[in-house]
Amino acid sequence: MNPIIADIFKYFLYALMFTVIARSILSWLPISIGHPVAVFIRFLSDPLIDPVRRLMPRTGAFDFSPVVVIIVLILMVNIVDRLRS
Repeated sequence: MNPIIADIFKYFLYALMFTVIARSILSWLPISIGHPVAVFIRFLSDPLIDPVRRLMPRTGAFDFSPVVVIIVLILMVNIVDRLRS
């Protein structure tokens, strides 16, 4: 695999991880869901989190789907690193 393409893809995966973490943090803050930053973060993270949320059983007040998404993204970064070598 081309190292430049691998690095670009890896940075893209890190950006997705950042948006999922930012969404989790925003869910704890008293910010309006109509705020432009919140709307943008939800726009980026919803396609990742929603399918996992539908597959996982309900756990009450805790939503573990962002954790699952982050673990999958970390695994993808590790795969890209191994293919780069």
